[in-house]
Amino acid sequence: MKRRDFIRSSVGAGVATGAALSLGGANSLLAAEAETDVDLVAIRGGEPDVMFDKGIAALGGMSRFVKPGQRVLVKPNIGWDRTPERAGNTNPKLVKRIIEHCLEAGAKEVLVFDHTCHEWSKCYQHSGIEQAVAEAGGKMVPGNSEKYYKQVNVKGGVKLKQTDVHELMLDTDVFINVPILKNHSSSRATIAMKNLMGCVWDRGYYHKNDLHQCIADFLHFRKPDLNVVDAYRMMKQNGPVGVSLDDVVTLKSQLISTDIVAADAAAAKFLGMDPAKINHIKIAAEAGFGTMDLSKLNIKRIVV
Repeated sequence: MKRRDFIRSSVGAGVATGAALSLGGANSLLAAEAETDVDLVAIRGGEPDVMFDKGIAALGGMSRFVKPGQRVLVKPNIGWDRTPERAGNTNPKLVKRIIEHCLEAGAKEVLVFDHTCHEWSKCYQHSGIEQAVAEAGGKMVPGNSEKYYKQVNVKGGVKLKQTDVHELMLDTDVFINVPILKNHSSSRATIAMKNLMGCVWDRGYYHKNDLHQCIADFLHFRKPDLNVVDAYRMMKQNGPVGVSLDDVVTLKSQLISTDIVAADAAAAKFLGMDPAKINHIKIAAEAGFGTMDLSKLNIKRIVV
């Protein structure tokens, strides 16, 4: 895809709220090439699996993150009973390719779960992720019962001081966070940090006790080792579940970073949002969990 076509497909047709939704930040993000000490990789123009191949190579390969014999948790967004075209869940092609890379790096086991919002078995099936995980050699794990969750302390949390997390958060060696980029009616955007709400049992506590602060607080408990933001399709409005295909724009993009704040800040640009005005990104940056100022990052841009 030519750059002008990318811009047209992303911005055209009044993506989200018109003038308020300028993708200028996103286009500049994808405009040049960086070479060394990469903080974030921005890829565009390919299928999800192909873009991941290019992106993870730019970060040194999966063997940088996964060592032989380790157990890996891959956490996509599988929250909704929606097919991939509706962009409610992470693209199954991306999940499959990440698992394949982990196993090629020598992972003993790759486990995938989400605490879904819709009925879990339908989400797993209709998202296409259940089949993708099976084909890749990974294992789907349920997250639909409180019995799978263990209480942990969140030392340093301001509002979230204790929560119940899925047991896989406690007994896996590597944590790969794989959100899809979407508009969200409560948090404005759901990206990497917001995706971690699918790791806890009581999401309602977040909504009743300062949603943005709780989202940022969770990082005191555990930060992902790697964040892969799926922006192949983006739900530009009516998120997080969406109403129709009119809510979806095809961007054919992907962001990869170990810095969860940087990943969210960069992805927010695709929604036409200033990351400093998304409170959980701002709070997490001020708490030292990562860099919100993209000008301070070494960004590797790749066009497939």
